[in-house]
Amino acid sequence: MKTLVGVLLAATTLGADVQLPAVISDHMLIQRDAPVRIWGKADPDESVSVAFRGQTVKTQAGALGRWSVTLAPAPAGGPFELTVQGKNAITVKDVVAGEVWIASGQSNMGWTVRQSDNAEQEIAAASYPNIRLFKVALKVAHYPQEDVKGEWAQCSPENAGDFSGVGYYFARHLHQKLNIPVGVIWTAWGGTPAEAWTSATSLAADASLISVFSDWGKVTENYADQIASYPLQLKQWEAALAKAKAAGNPPPPKPRAPTDPANHNYMPGGLYNGMIAPVTPYAIRGAIWYQGENNAAKKRSYVYRRLFQAMIRDWRRAWGQGDFPFLFVQLANYGKNVPTSQWPELREAQTMALELANTGMAVTIDIGNPANIHPANKQDVGLRLGLAARAVAYGEKIVYSGPIFRQAAREGATLRIWFDHVGGGLAAKGGELKGFEIAGRDGEFVAAQARIDGPSIVVSSAGVSNPVSARYAWAESPECNLYNAEGLPASPFRTQIGTEAP
Repeated sequence: MKTLVGVLLAATTLGADVQLPAVISDHMLIQRDAPVRIWGKADPDESVSVAFRGQTVKTQAGALGRWSVTLAPAPAGGPFELTVQGKNAITVKDVVAGEVWIASGQSNMGWTVRQSDNAEQEIAAASYPNIRLFKVALKVAHYPQEDVKGEWAQCSPENAGDFSGVGYYFARHLHQKLNIPVGVIWTAWGGTPAEAWTSATSLAADASLISVFSDWGKVTENYADQIASYPLQLKQWEAALAKAKAAGNPPPPKPRAPTDPANHNYMPGGLYNGMIAPVTPYAIRGAIWYQGENNAAKKRSYVYRRLFQAMIRDWRRAWGQGDFPFLFVQLANYGKNVPTSQWPELREAQTMALELANTGMAVTIDIGNPANIHPANKQDVGLRLGLAARAVAYGEKIVYSGPIFRQAAREGATLRIWFDHVGGGLAAKGGELKGFEIAGRDGEFVAAQARIDGPSIVVSSAGVSNPVSARYAWAESPECNLYNAEGLPASPFRTQIGTEAP
């Protein structure tokens, strides 16, 4: 048995040159002012040295051929060369130091510059050699992977159009305001739930999240039935297609083939394993996140209260950099205001994540598209995330958020509501305040009159003499107009007297 193991080990490493992961490559951007880990593979016990900016660090590959070194922190600058020397040598060229951010989530983070507003002009102007872009290839995996597919590139009109709109506009804002290089590692997949981006270990450690596994069980159970019924669906589609052609009508959409659960992007932990875990050794400043539509659509908004925070903690543990800044986008206005929709509750769950240290939220209740789940205005989303980064990550004393509900109190037949992030004052955009509702102990909400009174809002209704609760912008696509003087919109909320937000 020992002989067999030795033969297999030798076969997998024989003649292996020093290798680096995809994220350590030409045009890479490393995190300034932080220890930087460089890692890779070599022959077992092979001596490896890494030279960068006048420092050289040596190590020895382990029994499985893996090695890593940590470089001392260095200020922003570049370009430089990084040399890795073993039995062979690799020179990584055009390396710069600056600010590295992860950009992740589902389709609104995946929405490209080319698909966003003013695409032609934005792409033509995207000449920023000190903004570096890295796109992680889509991958589902059953266990944490060691590498991803992708490559670094200098931002240019040739590649900016196919990069994340939110990620690009966020990076551009920081680059212009901080005047240093900015890198974005874009790792997103449309239509995916948060549990797919969270490690299975963290999900399994929280009993309140057991439902994500039962939901996944339904996906796997239904696969056999879907495979069996798919040929019939195709036949029906072919008949409908022929009929549409004969009548000169648009062709019906072809039914999508069932996805094998082994490669399904809903798999709990599957995207974490394939698209997050491999880059966790890479030093970063923080993460931006735009996701939630999938979980709201599947009636998991209340689970998201625990799930989203579990994911943030999970990532922070994986990177081992403490409570790094985690900034996220609250769901935009979208939909037909169906009473059973859980979009308001999902927004509430997102707001609750602000309880965690070093978090920030970009409210987008005013820049969505009620008829399209993918609003094209990604410039303002990137800007608002950029404002949050400047405050949370870089300590700038700026107003970076719209009003966030703090507390309420009853004053006779009215409710008075106070907010954080009032900035230069509360403001009603475009006339009288809209979007407020009030309820008595029966819990029946009615439209309310609201007025600004200094740093607070006074809410009342002639039909509710003893109000106990209020809410604002509590719908899929609400009509609402509360802002602060800096032009940032208030977040939707609901409350009861004497309580914080639920």
